[in-house]
Amino acid sequence: MSNSADSPGRPVRPRLRPVRLLTLVVFALAGLLFWLSFDTARGTNLRSDDSMLRLSDLIQERSHKNGSQDDRNATLREEVDTLAQRDNGSSKAEDAKLKALEKSAGTKSLSGQGVTVTLTDAPPNATAKIPGVPEPQPNDLVIHQQDLQAVVNALWHGGAKGIKVMDQRLISTSAVRCVGNTLILQGRVYSPPYKVTAVGNREALNNALTASPAIQNYLQYVNAYGLGWKVDQHEAVTLPGYSGTVDLHYAQPVKP
Repeated sequence: MSNSADSPGRPVRPRLRPVRLLTLVVFALAGLLFWLSFDTARGTNLRSDDSMLRLSDLIQERSHKNGSQDDRNATLREEVDTLAQRDNGSSKAEDAKLKALEKSAGTKSLSGQGVTVTLTDAPPNATAKIPGVPEPQPNDLVIHQQDLQAVVNALWHGGAKGIKVMDQRLISTSAVRCVGNTLILQGRVYSPPYKVTAVGNREALNNALTASPAIQNYLQYVNAYGLGWKVDQHEAVTLPGYSGTVDLHYAQPVKP
């Protein structure tokens, strides 16, 4: 996705290696314990801090409001399109070109065969399942931004005609961003499990998922710590058209 590479997200997930630097791990844990003791000594209760709870409620409220506005915007867009098509003086060739552009832009629904990839956090009490790998840190047990991005990129590389993340269609200006343990996509907030659905040739999509180095790395954590990974196959699936606003100020067509 074009504008998400520079967006802030979770740290890059390193490749798993056998335990070699036990001393370093011990010092790191000691530092973490000192930091937690210091933070607790200041009287901060992360689970019941009123300001954090109010912020969470505000984010959820705004997310629901944005979803309602998107639905309203989609309804108004359909009404405008219907009125515009009554007598716009265009030729059949121009109408066909417009429909093709709308399809490419992702503003119209898309149906066909496809796949759905589901990523899920590991259980909070997960331990290493493979001998020789370190016990997991908290970051090892959650879905990171680059994990979702890896799936999206692989599906595009596999020739996907369209992709949706959760219930939203991706377009050229979409960006997958994760903050904490939540996904923020086009003004709305989601929690895991995360579902990514693509329409396209299933064999090509599956091959692209298998060939992705980033996904291969993620699967090491699936095997080691129990992160969730599931790929469902669809004979027929429908993606909704994008219904939000397009904050695009400048664009230039790409010449082949």
